[in-house]
Amino acid sequence: MIFDTDIFIWVQRGNTAAAHLIEGEEERFLSVQSYMELLQGAENRKQHEQTKSFLKDFGFSTLPLSENIGHRAAVYIEEYGLTHGLRAGDAIIAATATEHGLILCTGNAKHFNPIRELNTRIFKP
Repeated sequence: MIFDTDIFIWVQRGNTAAAHLIEGEEERFLSVQSYMELLQGAENRKQHEQTKSFLKDFGFSTLPLSENIGHRAAVYIEEYGLTHGLRAGDAIIAATATEHGLILCTGNAKHFNPIRELNTRIFKP
């Protein structure tokens, strides 16, 4: 399963349901987009290190941006940017999940529901 950035934020806020959700998955992935968003949200070097340590300790694999992911994300923006307000970061995360045939776990159903070929698992905190 690939996890959206918001799931990590719920864990950081102490949401045990989000933590149990992550613990329950054998294979854990995140998009390089989510990785960058998590680091960008850190307020200092200590939080950077805590984020990287968490990802390492729980065996997350960061999936890189590829030409196919970039192309698919651009198609998603063309299709859903104007009609549903899809943003570039979410398009990259959705494209990463789709290209790898993974279910995207997110609490932001509204952001991803329009994308027909994307399989999601909606987290409700």
